[in-house]
Amino acid sequence: MKICVFCGSSAGFRPDYRDAAVALGRAIALRGATLVYGGSKVGLMGAVADAALAAGGEAIGVIPAALRDKEIAHPHLTQLHVVGSMHERKQMMADLSTGFVALPGGLGTLEELFEIWTWAQLGYHRKPVGLLDVAGFYEKLDAFLDDTVEAGFVRAEHRDMLIVDDNPVTLLDRYENYQPVALAKWIGPAER
Repeated sequence: MKICVFCGSSAGFRPDYRDAAVALGRAIALRGATLVYGGSKVGLMGAVADAALAAGGEAIGVIPAALRDKEIAHPHLTQLHVVGSMHERKQMMADLSTGFVALPGGLGTLEELFEIWTWAQLGYHRKPVGLLDVAGFYEKLDAFLDDTVEAGFVRAEHRDMLIVDDNPVTLLDRYENYQPVALAKWIGPAER
């Protein structure tokens, strides 16, 4: 398993966020999986990588050259890929990974999450995508996503693709047992 983690280059205001990043990095390493992430040594990105490495795991970073200095590339990774653009970063992270998890983060984290989930909806991959809901960080988003189904903009089977859990170990357990949903035609009005 190679688990791609989307998360903030900031640590956020609550210690719970950093604690969850550490727990996830450690859980990835202890199950013999490899961490794939954005390549930074700061914020939650640095915390998840440091934890995976400290637990004896591997960490692969992918960072655009333009962000290498701004996001402060991690100097001790198993591998660091420097790419030309954000598009290349996301594509390489997707190609390297067998599953995706979003920790708390900002606009970049949400953009990465929604893009990779959309790719699953379109059938570009059949890998698990999930949220690690730390201290209720994603509760409102989770409820909103239910509303998109009720409003007829997202099919229930596509909504069900997103795995939400508040425990990194059980989230990864669910990934190991993940069975992709059968994809129905995605264009057209949602059926009730």
